[in-house]
Amino acid sequence: MSRNVLFLTLFIYSISYSQTLTLTDKTTNQPLEMAAIISFKPSVYTTTNIKGQANISDFKKSDKIEISMLGYSTAYVSYKELEALNFTYNLTPTALSMDEIIVSATRWNQHSDDIPSKIISVQIQDIQFQNPQTSADLLGNTGKVFIQKSQQGGGSPMIRGFATNRLLYSVDGVRMNTAIFRSGNIQNVISLDPFAIEKAEVFFGPGSVIYGSDAIGGVMSFQTHTPQLSMNHETITSGHLVYRHATANQEHSAHFDLNSGGKKWAMVSSLSFNLFDDLKMGSHGPDDYLRPYYVKRENGMDVIVDNPDPQVQVPSGYNQSNFMQKFRFKPSEKWDFNYAYHYSSTSEYSRYDYHLRKKNGNPRYGEWNYGPQKWMMNQLNINLTSHEKFFDQMSLKLAQQFFEESRISRNLNSSKREIRTEKVNAWSGNLDFQKTFGEKNQLYYGLEYVFDDVESTGINENISTGSSEIGPSRYPMSSWCSMAAYLTDQIKISDQFNVQAGLRYNIYKIDATFDTTFYPFPFTETHSNDGALTGSVGFVYKPIEKFELSLNASTAFRSPNIDDMGKVFDSEPGSVVVPNPDLKAEYAYSLDLGIAKMFGNSIKADISGYYTYLDNAMVRRAFTLNGESQIMYDGELSDVLALQNAAKATVYGLQAGLEVKLNNGFGFESQFNYQKGEEELDNGDTSPSRHAAPWFANASLNYHKNKLDLQLNANYTGEKTFDQLPEEEKAKDYMYALDAEGNPYAPSWYTLNLKGSYAFGNYLTLTAGIENITDQLYRPYSSGISGAGRNFVISLKTEI
Repeated sequence: MSRNVLFLTLFIYSISYSQTLTLTDKTTNQPLEMAAIISFKPSVYTTTNIKGQANISDFKKSDKIEISMLGYSTAYVSYKELEALNFTYNLTPTALSMDEIIVSATRWNQHSDDIPSKIISVQIQDIQFQNPQTSADLLGNTGKVFIQKSQQGGGSPMIRGFATNRLLYSVDGVRMNTAIFRSGNIQNVISLDPFAIEKAEVFFGPGSVIYGSDAIGGVMSFQTHTPQLSMNHETITSGHLVYRHATANQEHSAHFDLNSGGKKWAMVSSLSFNLFDDLKMGSHGPDDYLRPYYVKRENGMDVIVDNPDPQVQVPSGYNQSNFMQKFRFKPSEKWDFNYAYHYSSTSEYSRYDYHLRKKNGNPRYGEWNYGPQKWMMNQLNINLTSHEKFFDQMSLKLAQQFFEESRISRNLNSSKREIRTEKVNAWSGNLDFQKTFGEKNQLYYGLEYVFDDVESTGINENISTGSSEIGPSRYPMSSWCSMAAYLTDQIKISDQFNVQAGLRYNIYKIDATFDTTFYPFPFTETHSNDGALTGSVGFVYKPIEKFELSLNASTAFRSPNIDDMGKVFDSEPGSVVVPNPDLKAEYAYSLDLGIAKMFGNSIKADISGYYTYLDNAMVRRAFTLNGESQIMYDGELSDVLALQNAAKATVYGLQAGLEVKLNNGFGFESQFNYQKGEEELDNGDTSPSRHAAPWFANASLNYHKNKLDLQLNANYTGEKTFDQLPEEEKAKDYMYALDAEGNPYAPSWYTLNLKGSYAFGNYLTLTAGIENITDQLYRPYSSGISGAGRNFVISLKTEI
């Protein structure tokens, strides 16, 4: 009897073990981590762990399992075929691919070549090789996102002529945009630790059907590391230690991460510290960018001192720390529970471009700093895979986020320091479903709820006496709420043609109470309750193998938030923006056309064109407060402005890419972006759009051989002449170079960069590079700080 029990136990164990699939590289036999394994009937998805293993017991009834990974040929096998191979499978490295698994289009796994919108992804291997200092730099390295910086602790992406609160950020499927995301340049993306990012995706064009308000120009979706489970009863443990140094800003960064996983429980921890000193610019370029002096506080006085090295941008240094902790519990193949905690904080850091402003020939400010930028998120994610009548997969995401930012300013030789602090508590819930009907119809639908509570305070300090008093706040005490339902359907008409269409209805509400102690507003509170309907429809046509044609028409919206409706601030000297409680949502209507073609197995080319029309745009216009067009603000008579639904705007452009795989491990890649935008002025004339960057491009020559990777790349950007600058930018001569007539303009520029990586065995990787080899002095368009000069970077990563 006992022998029979033992035999039965061993038999059950062997079956359980046989359901663990192991994937390896066909040429090196190395395990493949993060390979995607997907079945549409039944609808199941999983990825491999660090040992190249994945539990595929849920795939038993599948006649067609797709196994894919970037850089490898996609394999299609049945469960029975894998069983015959003892659940081991080799993937064949391939030169190029037109397809990969992405999630940002619908929040669910889809093939990129089945989606009519343009989407790019950045894999963890690319992130580790490029070694970006911030997540803004991570996006810029794609060659398809333009990055503006007002200070070193900054990074405001521009996508297809839109930026700031007309773009949407998503972290592990959770909306990061808050009710105080402004139309001016923002730097919230630097709160995300690039060391903790597993994959990033950029969805180009309107994404409001899935993501709601703000997703006009695009969506940036970041996926952080997922705790990895063991496929058997042995605990798997892995981790990394990383140190990086860069010379242009004397960076010292350290990172630690650790994953520990059993069969049902797993956890991952990530901790990073960054120290950035003042950034040194290059030596070959416009002298207008040099920093000949700066303000220093000595003996109770503001003193203008000579800068011993005008290439060093004083003050621009800061430091940052990031922490992430995740826990995962998977009690069965159906249920998967994930909890995540994120925390990020910077030091106080200067708004460098404001330090360049002058008044009466002297620096305008004695100090102008951002206080520590803090972000915290608690998230619970519950996933259920169960083939029910109304869904095959369900995902519930509950999140609570906290944001804190502040502004600290003081005029030169003034004893009055103004401190404005904003805190946002954001709660959100997303309930998403996926249902497969046969092999040709995928339905995605869901509900979303978002609530932001805004607390804004003002304090005026006297730095001479140490006394303080309550001052005007930047925002009213307020709340912003969004509720929505959405549905997207993807139908495969034939093997060559599929259609995807979606609808979303969104209700948004604003409640705000205004303090009239400091400003005589003709109102004390405002309430707004409105709705928005958006949709999209598109198709992908594949007339022949390795050729794709896509067309997509979509709408998007941006509802007014607290920053739009309730802010008081100085947009520029002599002007003050005041609240306008009558704002309505703005709408975008967009058309995208894309073509992609592979020539053999070694050349891939793609090009996409787009046109977007923005109606009812919220723009700054002349306004009156109690019938007055000017008020006293910060001791200065200032023109009154307010955001109003008073303009139309258009943006059109194209994006092109070329990728070539050459012999002997060599390859070539290039990206090109052109965008042109115009917006309506209050007198009926038009002006170039502020966030339509000049054309920009990059090209790289790559080499890969065994454990060695090398890359020589060039980044280059076109010129914006004085006549091509937006009207509001022409007044910012302190940020730009001056042309022969003394007018501000943005010169063209380039950088040449060399990077390399070598793995010593399986435990140590050295990455090094020289950025801006020719030491160019440049400043990206609309930026207030110049880019790094010649920069030597070295990084060591060890496996633990």
